[in-house]
Amino acid sequence: MMMNSNRVLRRAIVFSALAGAAILQGHRAAATEAVSRGDMSPDALVQSVSAEVLDNIKADPALRNGDFNKLQRLIDDKVAPYVDFERMTRLSVGPGWRGATPEQRQALMREFRTYVVRTYSGALSRVTDHQVKMRPFKAQPTDTEVVVRSLVAPSNGDPIQLDYRLEKTDSGWKIFDVTILGVSMVETFRNSFASEVNQNGVDGLIKALADRNKQLAAGNKS
Repeated sequence: MMMNSNRVLRRAIVFSALAGAAILQGHRAAATEAVSRGDMSPDALVQSVSAEVLDNIKADPALRNGDFNKLQRLIDDKVAPYVDFERMTRLSVGPGWRGATPEQRQALMREFRTYVVRTYSGALSRVTDHQVKMRPFKAQPTDTEVVVRSLVAPSNGDPIQLDYRLEKTDSGWKIFDVTILGVSMVETFRNSFASEVNQNGVDGLIKALADRNKQLAAGNKS
């Protein structure tokens, strides 16, 4: 049901370090930052959040050494306020979302949130030498959905194309998908989840995510 582990890690290394991952609102500090960035343009928001996350990783030895609790708090505090997690979950689940009950939707969001956090937190410490280079941004003042394009450049190696899809909300711009080298994270999840839903229904997907989260939790403790 889950994506190939190498593909997951590849997306994790970039997405977690820069803007991705998706969780519910974090601590009070996160709410304060969300307010201060509420009036930013989408490209300025992405650049600001990306730089702050990378700066935190570079400055904290515990983050670089893979301290899971600190990595999770970093995502909660610095990334979560700028992600539309409900929409990301809905798009990732695909047609199965429409037939899900409210209880199943809550369970999907909870397990998907945990899966993303645990998967991508473990990759944060691997991107200490990356730099974010923003590409020219084009949008109309009336646009409510935009794409912000960037390049992620390691100290050695070729840059990676990383694009963000954002929507305009009452509280500012929110990320709902990330595209890496032309491959959408949401579409990748959707293709993977569709097979599970077709075979075992929405409850089967919830169980598969929960089982995978237990495996990841056990790995973080080892």
